[in-house]
Amino acid sequence: MASMTTINEKEIQKFSKLADEWWDANGKFKPLHAFNPIRIKYIIDKCKYHFGLQKKQTEPLSTLKVLDVGCGGGLVCEPLSRLGAKVTGIDASSKNIQVAKIHAKKNNLKINYLNTSPEKKEINDKFDVVLNLEIVEHVDNLDLFLESASKLLKKNGIMFVATINRTFESYIKAIIGAEYVLRWLPIGTHDWAKFLKPKEIEEKMNKLDFKKSSLEGFNFNILSNNWSLSKDCAVNYMIVFKKN
Repeated sequence: MASMTTINEKEIQKFSKLADEWWDANGKFKPLHAFNPIRIKYIIDKCKYHFGLQKKQTEPLSTLKVLDVGCGGGLVCEPLSRLGAKVTGIDASSKNIQVAKIHAKKNNLKINYLNTSPEKKEINDKFDVVLNLEIVEHVDNLDLFLESASKLLKKNGIMFVATINRTFESYIKAIIGAEYVLRWLPIGTHDWAKFLKPKEIEEKMNKLDFKKSSLEGFNFNILSNNWSLSKDCAVNYMIVFKKN
């Protein structure tokens, strides 16, 4: 019988130990800091398109309520909050939430941070946007996780899922390269066997009556030290889903 929790305690302990480094741009989360601008831009562009938002507003997301599931220290919550979104961030690690709250307070940002997971039903609200970024490869009972996250979405809302593909290329780049050779991430950060192919996520979301509206790859160029959008989804990718 599948467990009725999505929390993987080993994964929580792993990231809790690193919690104090969330906002160190040169620390253990340096790759995420480098990756953050392009994924934030992608989220903004998709939200503007889906909800028909004005492109030149200083706070283009001011009409949206956003939930960031597995928010960590708030690397995505804060930029979206600055753009006007009403942001809630949840994480199963109390240490992560503590760090996120302190950093938001320092920056005078009103973000609702909660130490919980989507299946616990502690959130009574519904959101225009639900973000599941670099989280699905770290949870237990993925079906329950996706179902629980989708229930927190409004009827006309969109859900983002970003993760790493389970390919030979991702094993070389995300495991061997990033963890063992370049030491961008602590060894053991990722388990290649828990990576998911886009089709696998799409099939699970189809069962929940969601349809894929966008799929893009994110590629890192080691020579230019830059991330770019790509049709190549062999390593990092993000899918946008909307309800049928």
